[in-house]
Amino acid sequence: MNDTVPYGIPLDREQRYDPPAALMALHREAPLRRLRYYPDGTLGWIVTDHRLGRKVLADTRFRSQLHAPVKVPIPMPQVEALGDFEGPLPVTPGMFIEMDGADHTRLRRKLTGVFTVRRMRLLEPRVAEIVEERLDALEAAGGGADLVAEFALPVPALVISELLGVPRADQDRFTGDAATVMTMTVSAEEKAAASERIMAFIAALAASKRAEPQDDLLSDLAADEDLSEAEVIGIAMLLLVAGHETTAKMIGLGTMALLENRDQWDLLRERPELMANGVEELLRYIGVIHTGIIRQAAEDFEFEGEQIKAGEYMTVSVQTANRDPEQFAEPDVFDVAGNAKGHMTFGHGVHQCLGQQLARVEMRIAFQRLIARLPGLRLAVPAAQVPMRTDQNFYGVSELPVTW
Repeated sequence: MNDTVPYGIPLDREQRYDPPAALMALHREAPLRRLRYYPDGTLGWIVTDHRLGRKVLADTRFRSQLHAPVKVPIPMPQVEALGDFEGPLPVTPGMFIEMDGADHTRLRRKLTGVFTVRRMRLLEPRVAEIVEERLDALEAAGGGADLVAEFALPVPALVISELLGVPRADQDRFTGDAATVMTMTVSAEEKAAASERIMAFIAALAASKRAEPQDDLLSDLAADEDLSEAEVIGIAMLLLVAGHETTAKMIGLGTMALLENRDQWDLLRERPELMANGVEELLRYIGVIHTGIIRQAAEDFEFEGEQIKAGEYMTVSVQTANRDPEQFAEPDVFDVAGNAKGHMTFGHGVHQCLGQQLARVEMRIAFQRLIARLPGLRLAVPAAQVPMRTDQNFYGVSELPVTW
């Protein structure tokens, strides 16, 4: 057995867009090895290459719903107050990403038809209108702005709000709390309070949709007799939080990557037909899924010559899988015309990101119009002064000062 990785997965990066050097060293030395999850010595596993990562995520012996009495390796406020507890850890109703089997399938199917490629194409004109509206506001404000606050965050937040039927005036009621839920360094009490505020907001909104249905997804969910009220709230919360935070991180950090690699910015400006491919390369290259994807063994079994014990955690390192030379010809080169096919940023298997087509549409239109309308966009401060965020579930910039 190879040496055990010290406590926790490395998060701090030496270079903004590259995985931590310590993590890449693990990847080069051994694609599967022990990971120490807690200071008390609790051991699990980490996979760092592409082939094994896909294999783990496709293997139903690794479950998404975590079980006690093993401690939880990620902040889960609804669990931390339980103390000694055996069996499956409680899952927020409707939060199907934390479920397996029939429960996961039943809830995910309620949304599959909403997020098809065809449906997302029909949504493109409205996404374009929202993007143009935010760019109008940027230009009207003058020659400088925080691109995160004025563009990267509002675009996906407005899109998912309209899809669900959240009034625009109420958007600010969930974005701040969503950031709190995603921040690993806040207390369990703060996370729980933020979650409760979001759920209370959704509960009230769902009740109004049930009384007066409209042409939106929350009205459809609220009217579904197969869903409990709690499941409607949980599904809507998952879509609101995950549906804008991840894409906002990608737009913010992706813009910075393009500004620091001006040849790639210019190439997309000159050849806009490359934008869809460029989005895939950004998804692969910058690695916003920096904490990895965590699964738990449901039973004892042998995996790649190692004995896995029931209850042990397995972390799939997405960012190193996306830099695997066995999958990508030049993994450390940022090339918007290159082949990023097979990247794992949206996961793999039955839990692969449901909203990936929406995210692609938002990013493609956002980058395309940003480059076309503000071709002279540049950082307003030295790149080293842009604050990076490693304290949230997704890696990114907390603000991006730009000028043009």
